Amino acid sequence: MRTAFLLLFGACYGLLAAAGVFTVLAAVGLVPRFAGRTHTGKKAALYEEAVIFGTLFGSGLSVFPGYERIGAFLERAFSGGSFPFAGVGTGFQAVFGLFSGMFIGCLALAIAEMLDSIPIFARRISFRHGLGFAVIGMAVGKLCGSLAYFALGLSGSPG
Repeated sequence: MRTAFLLLFGACYGLLAAAGVFTVLAAVGLVPRFAGRTHTGKKAALYEEAVIFGTLFGSGLSVFPGYERIGAFLERAFSGGSFPFAGVGTGFQAVFGLFSGMFIGCLALAIAEMLDSIPIFARRISFRHGLGFAVIGMAVGKLCGSLAYFALGLSGSPG
């Protein structure tokens, strides 16, 4: 009974976390921006599927930490002493690192552009005074949360 409850609770949490990731990606308009920049609007569905499957793949690697070194796994599985497959793991890690870096860079730029919209939003809702305090409050909240995360050992790293 306990295992079933944990399984259900974990699946629900995973779905909520995935929904949060996809909401952020939709809010910053990452997929339409990719399609617009590359002039491939007809392939927007392919971009969306790539983001979904990439997120699922990354989530799966975080749930099953034994497989997070997939490059080393591929190296062992395919090399077997034969020369043609000797660099499969290293090649996979290089490609994964390249695409991960491109994704993080594009996401960071999209979020930076979203920050430009804060003053516009503040003017639209007539929020004239206290905007600086609101931004400082968000920064202090993020700082306190990060300090608590690492001080309480929630990061999983040895303290």
